[in-house]
Amino acid sequence: MLAAFSGHPFLAELALRDWAEAQGINRAELTRLSGDEVTPETLEPLLAPSLFGGGGVIVDLSGVKPTKDLMNLLAGAQAPALVLDVTSPATRAKVYEEHGQLIRSPNPQRPGDVLGWLVPYAKGQGLKLERDAAQYLADVFGNDLTGIASELNKLHFLPPGTRLNAETVQEVVGREQAGDSFVMLDAATAGRPVPALEQLGRLLRVGEDPFRLLGAVVWQYSLIARCVGLIAQEGGRVSDAAAAQRLGAKPYPVKKALAVARRLNEAQARRHLGRIAQADLDLKRGHDPARVLQRLMIELSG
Repeated sequence: MLAAFSGHPFLAELALRDWAEAQGINRAELTRLSGDEVTPETLEPLLAPSLFGGGGVIVDLSGVKPTKDLMNLLAGAQAPALVLDVTSPATRAKVYEEHGQLIRSPNPQRPGDVLGWLVPYAKGQGLKLERDAAQYLADVFGNDLTGIASELNKLHFLPPGTRLNAETVQEVVGREQAGDSFVMLDAATAGRPVPALEQLGRLLRVGEDPFRLLGAVVWQYSLIARCVGLIAQEGGRVSDAAAAQRLGAKPYPVKKALAVARRLNEAQARRHLGRIAQADLDLKRGHDPARVLQRLMIELSG
């Protein structure tokens, strides 16, 4: 009996649990193998039916390159063989589907995808999580779904009727929402220094290295400046998809860069690039990093 589970590791593990329960398989009775333990020699005796019942194995292929012999053993399993194969490339997927089944789970990576998973998952756990609270968790934990699920478990211990908004959830989690350098630049170039400085403060407080942060600003603003030039060439009419294709960049950062670029002209973009270059020079000369970045946000807002 072969069944494989792919997708995000947390979701694949949940799918394995649910499938085993539906089949009447007690996971506690299965041997679990991972890493260097996953060899044909270790696996073979666990895949044969036992005279006393039971038997079977859970195989975690994370970090493992399964050989042809190992895959052949799994294909011929007589006892339950539950395989966690989060990537499940086509060659292995074919084995699973021909000799058993492959249960595919989502693999959310972007904040929007994580949010799309989180809201119904929390509801399924009996939690009326408000949208801002879900957004906070997605921003803080990213695609660490295991960490999010752990925090949701804590919410069950709050008094009945507690409103699960961002403020309440942040008190339970105890972690500040990370800043966003694109949001920071967006606020600064819109002439709003206060929210720009708030984003900068968040980034620095969560341990963002000032040199890496400025490096991100340089890359992001270079993309913004290219978008400004493209908008000028196209007479102000350019779609996100077209811009990404023309610039040879990924659609998501191009979409954010275009949102900033649409309110700038080429002269402003050149002036801002000059200020960013000066901030880079000041950091290299040993000036206080926080002050350099704060001054830069104020200058970009002017």
